[in-house]
Amino acid sequence: SVAIGISKQDIREQIWDYMESQNLADFPRPVHHRIPNFKGSYLACQNIRDLDVFARTREVKVDPDKPLEGVRLLALQSKKTLLVPTPRLRTGLFNKITPPPGATKDILRKCATSQGVRNYSTPVGLDSRVLVDLVVVGSVAVSEKGWRIGKGEGYADLEYAMMVSMGAVTPGTPVVTIVHDCQVIDIPEALLEDHDLTVDYIVTPTRVVATGCERPKPAGILWSKISCEVMGRIPILRSLRYREKQAGKDVALRDEPRGLLGAGSRPPARPGAVRGPRDPPPSEPCSAQGEDGPADTVCIGNLPRDARVSELKRALREVGAVPERLTWQGPRRRALLHYQAPASALQAVSRLQGLCLGAASVTVALARQQT
Repeated sequence: SVAIGISKQDIREQIWDYMESQNLADFPRPVHHRIPNFKGSYLACQNIRDLDVFARTREVKVDPDKPLEGVRLLALQSKKTLLVPTPRLRTGLFNKITPPPGATKDILRKCATSQGVRNYSTPVGLDSRVLVDLVVVGSVAVSEKGWRIGKGEGYADLEYAMMVSMGAVTPGTPVVTIVHDCQVIDIPEALLEDHDLTVDYIVTPTRVVATGCERPKPAGILWSKISCEVMGRIPILRSLRYREKQAGKDVALRDEPRGLLGAGSRPPARPGAVRGPRDPPPSEPCSAQGEDGPADTVCIGNLPRDARVSELKRALREVGAVPERLTWQGPRRRALLHYQAPASALQAVSRLQGLCLGAASVTVALARQQT
């Protein structure tokens, strides 16, 4: 049981310390700051076969964590479509694991490891008609009521929310977690937040628990909880955000300026404020189009000092705003995008609104004539 006033991090530390001190932990060790692998994880994974929802599953999404390796193997042996999220979502959202034709049990075992996930997978794009009918996640701690605590980076919650946004899961899609018995504890409901993923089944080496959890799962991405820094790290989030913006949803980020002195904007600089010697050079603004300006050029300003042209090009590809030509003005912290026609430039301006590079929201405007 858990004392009042305890935090999620306190619970994580308690579980990690206990698993290490009781020698319940398994490779990779120490288990701190991970979804912990444990002795008996393969046995626990076998127990998922007792669930009807697993037997009926055709497409299963299983996290890449080590303790879930046995479930990935079972899914492959059962000829189910296995989707595994890209670690830290650095590329897309999922990879589909495709064993070679006539794969032996040894090859399937390799496919189920993190190395196999890299070697035998093909990326699944946002437009793929994916319909996941079972989600298997790792946990650090979980309660019999279905409350779950992950390792604190929020990836499982975010992956689920992204699957909702792309229509890959429904509110009825069951979520299973596989843990050691010592990871099943009481968790105060007060620690749960709207974006936290709950679980419907808990599978351990000794039992299968149906939580009967009725708390709604995340209904999509809560953009107001996402920072510019996270957006900068996860390309597929930017694509999803563009789609949701086009659909008229509020996609304002947690730390994004909302208009002049709106929520999240910075206070104006003091008159005559002097820049310190270590401050970055101010970004040259992208002014509105001058009367004699080229209407087919877009100016991107406020680029981070360490931004690379390759990052900007990738971001432009993701939102469908690739220019004919790009003029990089890194020292001035801006870039000029040259399009074929004024209409293309206008469309690019609308697609690039709210774009983040690194931790910075860039400015986007039609450029005036550069002198």
